[in-house]
Amino acid sequence: MPDKKRKPLVILQLRPEKKAADSEYQAILRAAGLREKEVVRIEGDKVSFKDLILENYSGIIVGGSPFDISKPESEKSKLQKRVENDFTSLIPKIIKKDFPFLGICSGNGLLSFFAGGKMSKKFAEPVSGVDIYLTEEGKKDKLLAGFPSPFRALVGHKEACEVPPKGAVILAFSKTCPTQMLRIGQNVYSTQFHPEADAAEFKLRIEIYKNYGYFPPEEAENLKKQVEKEKITWPAKILRRFVSQEKIM
Repeated sequence: MPDKKRKPLVILQLRPEKKAADSEYQAILRAAGLREKEVVRIEGDKVSFKDLILENYSGIIVGGSPFDISKPESEKSKLQKRVENDFTSLIPKIIKKDFPFLGICSGNGLLSFFAGGKMSKKFAEPVSGVDIYLTEEGKKDKLLAGFPSPFRALVGHKEACEVPPKGAVILAFSKTCPTQMLRIGQNVYSTQFHPEADAAEFKLRIEIYKNYGYFPPEEAENLKKQVEKEKITWPAKILRRFVSQEKIM
């Protein structure tokens, strides 16, 4: 058989905080088993991505951000409005083509909202490890088959999906957040939890974002100690499976 060359995979980032963005990028590479030459890194806080040509890539992974889509429009920064406008163009194309996509945390919110769901602060979760349970559909999904239910994952978000998009399949939930992972079509996914992150990554984010309203700043050191105790092993497999199924497009 002829040797087909894999198209690069996009890692689309939305964090204006350089240290957090750089660390997240390396965390995604590490968890997914990717090399830098296999990806195209797009720093969406710096450049527009609304006209991204999907056919040039094998898939897209979208990282987290400090932006809350449920925030009143009058309180959103110019940057957040531009990022959301770019997703207004990109998400419908992704869903129409059933293009391989994995949104993480903020990426989950953007997919859910622009696919017709509702985001709110009703199911926010503090920075912590939580038990993630699989739905019956989740147990059969190609990214989750064979996973224990529950498995541990790291979370920390001020908003979450309150009403899923029409037609979305809920794959996983926690006791405090009913939509921890969903799928639209066969290839469009998102997670509220962080499959790329381990304790070291979350400790860094706790320090960087301690004044962003996720928790009282004086709790930062205690949160770091709590996160250190977590043994997170299964979530990274989601990234590896997502990437491996896109080896040849």
